[in-house]
Amino acid sequence: MPVSPTSLLPVSPPGRRLFRQHTLHVLLALAGLLAPALPSLAADGGPPLMLAKVYSGGISLPDYWVSEKLDGVRGYWDGEKLLTRGGERIAAPAWFTAGWPKMPMDGELWAGRGQFAKAVSTVRQQAPDDDAWRAMRFMVFDLPAQGGPFTQRIPLLNGMVSRIDQPWVQAVAQFKLANHQALQSLLAKTVKSGGEGLMLHRGDSLYKAQRTDDLLKVKTHEDAEARVIAHIPGKGKHAGLLGALLLEMPGVDGKPGLRFKLGTGFSDEQRRTPPLVGSTVTYRFRGLNDSGIPRFASFLRIREDLAS
Repeated sequence: MPVSPTSLLPVSPPGRRLFRQHTLHVLLALAGLLAPALPSLAADGGPPLMLAKVYSGGISLPDYWVSEKLDGVRGYWDGEKLLTRGGERIAAPAWFTAGWPKMPMDGELWAGRGQFAKAVSTVRQQAPDDDAWRAMRFMVFDLPAQGGPFTQRIPLLNGMVSRIDQPWVQAVAQFKLANHQALQSLLAKTVKSGGEGLMLHRGDSLYKAQRTDDLLKVKTHEDAEARVIAHIPGKGKHAGLLGALLLEMPGVDGKPGLRFKLGTGFSDEQRRTPPLVGSTVTYRFRGLNDSGIPRFASFLRIREDLAS
C-alpha cells in the first residue's frame, strides 16, 4: 500500500480523529495487517475456510502449535459481518461486533465447554437475544487474509484482539508440546475436564481455503458429517418412532457418497422428532470397514450450522 508523504502531515483539530484513523490504517498496512483484497466466497457459497484433517500420528510434533478444540459454531468475520461455515449471516447484536477491524478473522462462537447446543441456539436466532449473546465469546484462531506462516500470524492475531479490547473477543491460546506422549496426556486431561479435544496447526503453513494436514484435530474418537437421505421406521420397542437414519457420506472425486444406516445414539425425543431429511448430522465412529462404511457409528448431533 503506497503512502503519500502528505498523508502524515499535522492536521487541524477538526480533522484529527480522521487523521488518527487513517494513520492507523497506514501503520497496519505497513505491518501487513491489511490485505489488498478480502478473500472471496468459496465455491459452495460459504466463506473460504481452512479445514482440518484427523490426526493419526507420524508427524513431527515440534513443527505444530497446539490449542484446545472448542465445541462451538465456526464463525467467520469477513470484515463487515459474521458468517457461519455454510455462508449464512449471523444476526449478532450490533454491540457484539462494534469496532471490529475490516480484516477477516476466523474463529469459534463458543459458550463454554459442553455448551454446544446453547451456542447453536444463540447463533441461529434471527432476532438476537442480548442475554444469550452476553454468554458467548468469539474465540479467534486465525487471520485468513494475513500473509506469512502461522507462527508469524499468531502475534499479529494477539495484537489485533488486544486492540479490539472486548472481553467477549479472545485469542485462542497456542502453545508447543515436546512429544506425542505429552499430547495424549493433555488430550485425556482436556476431555476429562469437558473439552472436545485438541488442534494442531503447522507453524510454517499459510492459510489455505481447503482441507489440509497443516491443520489437524486430535480427539479420542473420530467423527464426520453426512446428509440425511431417509428415515427408517423403528421396530419392537421403537415401533412408531425412528429406527435409523439413512445417511449419505460426501462424494469423492465426483463419485456419489456411500450410504449407510445409523441406528444408535438417539435419545427418545430424537427418535420422536428425528433430524429432517436433507439436514446434516455428525456421527462418531471407530475406523472404516473394507467397503468404506464407518464402524460402530453412533449419532452425535445435528449440524444446524451446515443445514441445507
